[in-house]
Amino acid sequence: MEHSPAAWADTLAVFDLETTGIDIDTCRVVTAHVGVIGPEGDVLEQRQWLVDPGVEIPTAATLIHGVTTERARLEGIAAARAVGEIIATLREVAARSLPIVAYNAAYDLSLLRYEAERYGHEPFRGPGWVVDPLVIDKAVDRYRSGKRTLTAACEHYGVELLAAHDAGADAIAAGRVAQAIARAFPELAACAIAELHARQVDWSRQQAESYQDWRRRNGEPEFTTSGAWPLR
Repeated sequence: MEHSPAAWADTLAVFDLETTGIDIDTCRVVTAHVGVIGPEGDVLEQRQWLVDPGVEIPTAATLIHGVTTERARLEGIAAARAVGEIIATLREVAARSLPIVAYNAAYDLSLLRYEAERYGHEPFRGPGWVVDPLVIDKAVDRYRSGKRTLTAACEHYGVELLAAHDAGADAIAAGRVAQAIARAFPELAACAIAELHARQVDWSRQQAESYQDWRRRNGEPEFTTSGAWPLR
């Protein structure tokens, strides 16, 4: 069912993973969150996972999200089961025509696809609509200086983030940033969700092309990067 214009930010599904590293094709899920927030950013539903990824969690990753290999093995559920449950939960919220918010969505959704293939699950091919506050913010406020991390976005848009790199806190904060962007840019709020999704596909490609060009002009002539979105 198509959302009416200006309604896309009212009720949002939110999604985040914390993982063993940054490579989407080799890294594993450690924690995950899928939830739903209402028009005021209030948490309506949430489900969280602590996962035993079946591999050592590098110290560098533990320093970011706080989960050690020992804790994951002791308290986490098996990765194959967790990945299946995460995919099923995402499918359920997508079936309700809720846009799924993920900050830097191409990372989380692509990594989840590789995890699905690793454990023999049917991959989550992506919901009908994705809202990526990172891609949108870089498009609507292109020349703002400073970092574009979730923490920085929260500071800029006045969203509270008390536990950065906790999957639940990050997912909810990303959803609230998306809602704050919609309030700050009425032309986006008035955009139908299908159109917003299509714009993000173009914006992500343009942003990657611009970044690749900058890297090549600054001493890395062979540098390449992908702007595919929301799956790489």
